[in-house]
Amino acid sequence: MNQKKKILFVTGNKNKAKEVNKILEMQNVPIEAEVLDLDLPEFQGDPVDIAKEKCSLAAEKATSPVICEDTSLCYNALNGLPGPYIKWFLTSIGHQGLNNLLAAYEDKSAYAQCIFGFCQGKDYEPKLFIGKTNGKIVPARGPNNFGWDPIFQPDGFDKTYAELPSEVKNSISHRSKALTKLIEFLKENEDLL
Repeated sequence: MNQKKKILFVTGNKNKAKEVNKILEMQNVPIEAEVLDLDLPEFQGDPVDIAKEKCSLAAEKATSPVICEDTSLCYNALNGLPGPYIKWFLTSIGHQGLNNLLAAYEDKSAYAQCIFGFCQGKDYEPKLFIGKTNGKIVPARGPNNFGWDPIFQPDGFDKTYAELPSEVKNSISHRSKALTKLIEFLKENEDLL
């Protein structure tokens, strides 16, 4: 990939788009994620199925190659809940409510999971790339400007995602891990863009 290429990133979350472009820049990848805010239904079910369905529909609506992303915050004590429904849990009960979900459990461990989907176009099967970061749920600490970052403390760190410098978070995050796999795929398949 010699010159910078653009790929449509279907998201309504400008923070995600900003973070994705920072990760691409950190990895010296000549791709820029350009936001395409499509009104897609909120699917329910298994995170892999959600990511696949979302990406297929986005490619159909965009009529060009797209990337989509679906993020889950999974509590081990709750068998993976809230999982892909984290956005709605956060909106409904906030950081304190998310902590309260684990009040009756000793196990505060959790994992953040990101699934990037790439779809070449309308009649193609999406390719999925999964990244996962283990950690634990803690009382909210740090800036409250990016979702549930203030309550997730990745393993090996004494700070939450929200407290970590963005370069550190972007080098260890679930999003970074999934995006790295997607980047490797695109490097091997340059003709798809």
